[in-house]
Amino acid sequence: MLEIPVYLITGFLESGKTSFLEDVLFDGDFADGQASLLIRCEDGEEEYDEKALKEKNVTMIAVEDEEDFTTAFLKECVQKYRPKKIFIEMNGMWDSKWMFENGLPGRLELVQAITIVDGSTFPVYLNNMRSILSNLFQYTEMVIFNRCTEDMDLHSYRRTVRGLNAGAMIYFEDDQGNPIDPGMEEPPYDLTADVIEVSDMDYGLWFLDAADNPKRYAGKKVRFLAKVMKSRQFQEGTFIPGRNVMTCCEDDIRFIGYLCKGEFASELKSRQWIYLTAEIQYEYRREYQEEGPVLYGISYEEAKPPAEDLVYFN
Repeated sequence: MLEIPVYLITGFLESGKTSFLEDVLFDGDFADGQASLLIRCEDGEEEYDEKALKEKNVTMIAVEDEEDFTTAFLKECVQKYRPKKIFIEMNGMWDSKWMFENGLPGRLELVQAITIVDGSTFPVYLNNMRSILSNLFQYTEMVIFNRCTEDMDLHSYRRTVRGLNAGAMIYFEDDQGNPIDPGMEEPPYDLTADVIEVSDMDYGLWFLDAADNPKRYAGKKVRFLAKVMKSRQFQEGTFIPGRNVMTCCEDDIRFIGYLCKGEFASELKSRQWIYLTAEIQYEYRREYQEEGPVLYGISYEEAKPPAEDLVYFN
C-alpha cells in the first residue's frame, strides 16, 4: 500500500504557521482534490477559511492537549478520515521529537518538517526559551524567519540554527513575505593573513563558515586553541582538534571539530590542549558522509586549558 505523506509545520504561537499552511493548502501542487487532513494543535489569532478548505477536500480537526497527540490518535485519524495527505500545525511548546526518533505509525511517513519563526521576537525566545528552541531546530529540514528587517542580526539567527542542525535550509522574509538575503557574513578575523588566528570567541563562527564557504578557506592556514580527541577507530596519523560548544542550552553541548592529519598525531594524547597550526583542504570523508574541511597539521604547541572550556556560535 502507498505511504501517506505527513507534513509537519511547527513554531511558536503567532509565528505565522496558519498563514503559511493556507498558502500551501491552496497551492496547485497540493490542492489536487485528494482527501487531506489538517490537524491543528493550537488556536492562534489567524483562522482558516473552513469553507475554502472543504472545497479543497481538506478536513480540519483540533487537538487541545499534548497528551492526546499520540501514535494511537494518528492511527485513529487514518482509519476515520482515510486521508491521502496529512498536514500538522504543531504547537511549538509541545515535544515533537518522538515523531522523528520513534517514527510514525502504520503507513504514515514524515516527508517534511518546517519551522516558522517570527524574526522580530526571536531574540526574546532565544534568551528565555533556549531548550524549546533547541528541540524546534534540531530535526527540522527548513527554517523560515518571517517579519524580518535588514537591520536585524540575521547572520546570528542563521548561526543559531546551523549550530543545532547543519543540514537545515534557512530563509528570511520581511513582513510582506518578500525574501531578504543577508549575504555572506564577513568574519572578524583576517582572511588575508598568512595564518588566520581564530580566537575562542570566533571558533564557532569559523567552524560554520569553513563548512559553508570552501572557496574562502581552501589552502589557507589557520591557528586556534583546541582539545585533542583521539579514538582507536581513527586512521593512524589522524585526530580531531576541537572545542565543546553550546548553542542554546546545556542539553545541546557537544564537541565539534574537523578531522586533522599530521605526522605528530602519535605524540598527542586525547584531551590534551594544544595550539594547532594547520592548512585547510576539502575532501570527501566517510566520517562526514560528504565533502568537508580536513586539516593538515603543520605544527602544534602544548597549551594550558582555557579558563572557559565552552565556545559559542553567537
